[in-house]
Amino acid sequence: MQHFFVEPSQISVHEIRIVGVDVNHIKNVLRMHTGEVISVSSNGEDNNEYRCIIQKILEDEIVCKLMFVKEDGVELPARITLFQGLPKADKMELIIQKAVELGVYEIVPVATRRCVVKLDEKKAASKITRWQAISESAAKQSKRAIIPKISNILTMKEAIEKAKLFHAKAIPYEMAEGMQDTRQFIDAVKQLVHNQSSQPITVGIFIGSEGGFDENEIAAAKTAGITPISLGKRILRTETAGMTVLSILMYQLECEDI
Repeated sequence: MQHFFVEPSQISVHEIRIVGVDVNHIKNVLRMHTGEVISVSSNGEDNNEYRCIIQKILEDEIVCKLMFVKEDGVELPARITLFQGLPKADKMELIIQKAVELGVYEIVPVATRRCVVKLDEKKAASKITRWQAISESAAKQSKRAIIPKISNILTMKEAIEKAKLFHAKAIPYEMAEGMQDTRQFIDAVKQLVHNQSSQPITVGIFIGSEGGFDENEIAAAKTAGITPISLGKRILRTETAGMTVLSILMYQLECEDI
């Protein structure tokens, strides 16, 4: 079943109207017809999935009849931000795709000291546009209720500053003492979610580029209250580390006994 995002104003009691680039995609790429069932989300306005049936295919809009609303939600009970050190080649595209599938709320590209990739302002803007499109595509594929935002590229100092007000934050580091700190961090996040009221729980995860973090960056992270954690005895690639943490958090936060 195909999934699309609309603005809240496009959703009414009995009808949903799809406009913009998705009209051409539905008509000329997917070649969908009236009578086909699709799902729709309102990109963060709520956590619902609107199941509807295509009723009219017009020149500039798709008119759908609302069948029912699924209110159980697909989003994680915590907003996880992935602070990802800029990797080489096109690894960032894979990282974004998989992080969105695993439930990330936002991805912040970070220019750390050991990053090989250096982007000027023009190239950075082009990359972010491309990365945001990948996030949207992955959100549609995995039927997310939101399209995770791809932030502007930050320095490590700026990223640490952004994370200061987060409820919990961690930085996987090969020199971390062991899995005990990892277990305590996960348990702390679960407890925060269990005790949350109306305020969303925010979690920050810092992942280094291929060269990892240097000692000064780790020291600055510790000073800001970011917990160094271990991901095991093996050294993980940058594109594997973030997925590992997100997978652990997804499993733990969606267990019925939190």
